[in-house]
Amino acid sequence: MDPQFVSRNQARLLEELNEFLSIPSISTLPAHAGDCRDAANWVVDQLAKLGCTATLLEGGGHPIVWGESPVVPGKPTVLIYGHYDVQPTDPIDEWLSPPFEPTIRDGELYARGAADDKGQVYCLLKSYQATLDREGRPPVNVRFLIEGEEECGGAAIEALLQAEPQRAEADATLVCDMSYYARGWPAVFTALRGICYAEIEVRTLERDLHSGTYGGVAPNAIETIVRMLADLKGRDGRIAMPELYQRVDPPTPRELAAWKTLPFDEPKYLHDEVTARALTGITGVSIFERTWALPTFEIHGIRGGFTGDGAKTVIPAAAVAKVSMRLVPGLSYEFARDQLREAVNRVAPGYAAVEVRFVHGADPVEVDTTNPVFALLDQAFNEVVGRGTVSIRAGGSIPIVSALAASGAPVLLTGIGLPDDGLHSPNEKLDLQQLWDGIVVFGRFMELMGARG
Repeated sequence: MDPQFVSRNQARLLEELNEFLSIPSISTLPAHAGDCRDAANWVVDQLAKLGCTATLLEGGGHPIVWGESPVVPGKPTVLIYGHYDVQPTDPIDEWLSPPFEPTIRDGELYARGAADDKGQVYCLLKSYQATLDREGRPPVNVRFLIEGEEECGGAAIEALLQAEPQRAEADATLVCDMSYYARGWPAVFTALRGICYAEIEVRTLERDLHSGTYGGVAPNAIETIVRMLADLKGRDGRIAMPELYQRVDPPTPRELAAWKTLPFDEPKYLHDEVTARALTGITGVSIFERTWALPTFEIHGIRGGFTGDGAKTVIPAAAVAKVSMRLVPGLSYEFARDQLREAVNRVAPGYAAVEVRFVHGADPVEVDTTNPVFALLDQAFNEVVGRGTVSIRAGGSIPIVSALAASGAPVLLTGIGLPDDGLHSPNEKLDLQQLWDGIVVFGRFMELMGARG
């Protein structure tokens, strides 16, 4: 691996990453379908410049990038997974700089997708480049699977791997879409929560009504849906679906003991990451258990009635709430979907017509980290940043990981982000030193894999 690769090319690397981050590839918004394709083509062009064969795989949604390095006989294969799509930018007025105009402040690069996941995809592309010998050959065979729907369900890549499961075959799958546990503490993740995302629609009237004429007798759709949502989760943080908790596979005593050894400053966590006045949720349970090992129910938005400037006195006839449940080991998406539908029907009043529409979902994932490749990743971090990895769980979801793991290849869930990078929030960022270190770390990992033969 070229030891001077980062220092010699830093300005060019930053220019390239800024170009990638400037593409508004918001996968959930149809108006940005062209931008998603532009981002996919950008990745294809990068791979081609690195001597890889690369193409777009069409699956009815946003295209998937498939790339393959030159064949290195007798060497293991590493599959690199990532995504080029990003979250919407709302609320836009809270960004200190435009989300698709990358801006550096105090050594941190601010842009939508900086940490999730364009910056990390770029890190892996450059780590691959840094390992190439003079003939353009890497130390291992590398395949690239970069999708464009991770932020909106991943239907296209799921269909691809069902039809062509051989694409996930490898000696190790590297998923760089995570973060360090804390600054200076790289991590590997032993579990991901699954997700069940749905829309709940309530209709109480055939049309909106005058609130003066009918106020006091006409059922209000927004009031109704708010009361229903309140009935689905108590003030104590417990979800009103008791069978969920009965099915949860609790963390092992070894995991719980390991979590207690992690450095944790609750006031700093509250102020810097959560940015709130207080933490909520089930009392008597640790923060790690609440975020890593228990299911959640969250309300993401409510639409209905009049929300424009000024006043309009109507009783809304219909309202829609976007909600999700995060699922932990023991809770399948299918089971959670049924539980949510039953719970909504249970709390719905007789005067309301209610529909639950399921948008997307994924099962939780558990990762066996005993495979020797995890020791190689640990060694790479140790050599480059001076500390090996800690094993933790993640509260988030990556829908396709279970399909990647089905091939039998060990899945290394890791990353270069930091906990305060603001994923899915205004002012998302990536610490540039994390990027430079990451290029070297993952390049070294590929070298160590290649040395195994």
